[in-house]
Amino acid sequence: MESLDDVILNAEDKMEKSIAFLQQEFSGLRTGKASPALVENIKVSYYGSMVRLREIAGIATPDTRLIVITPYDPTALPDIEKAILAANIGITPVNDGRVVRVPVPELSEERRKELTKVARRMAEEARVAIRNERRDANEAIKALQKDGKASEDDCKAALEQVQKDTDESIKKIDDMLKAKEQEIMAV
Repeated sequence: MESLDDVILNAEDKMEKSIAFLQQEFSGLRTGKASPALVENIKVSYYGSMVRLREIAGIATPDTRLIVITPYDPTALPDIEKAILAANIGITPVNDGRVVRVPVPELSEERRKELTKVARRMAEEARVAIRNERRDANEAIKALQKDGKASEDDCKAALEQVQKDTDESIKKIDDMLKAKEQEIMAV
């Protein structure tokens, strides 16, 4: 049997997960500087199975414009190179036989605006996920009241708590988006 506290805690947990997912998505969104997050989740075909790049190689950023990928198994170099090209992230890898170097070029103004739109879309998807959690929590709270498992006053307080959590989560998303837009547009 679920209580009002369980509903609220479950909703808060799911909202936090939505925010964490958005943060992960933003880390993979390219800005003007090199970051391991840009390539670490790229899927590479390795001995017939798809694995994340970070599982088969070391990823380093010796300077702000270069990512160096050192595979644990040198035979994986061509597959890593193909996967980076196939990921279509706007960068071309250079294979020197021992490591894959990925130079990160400056972003053009047009590309910066495009990336800002992508970031806004990601943030809006996260806001929708938060609102869906609010709706689910509100329905669960109303069902508890209807079944007589919670008083009207307790349900009203629970609904207010869920709305407060929703507002806080959406504010966090807006703040993250604003920071990401500034990071993208910084020259």
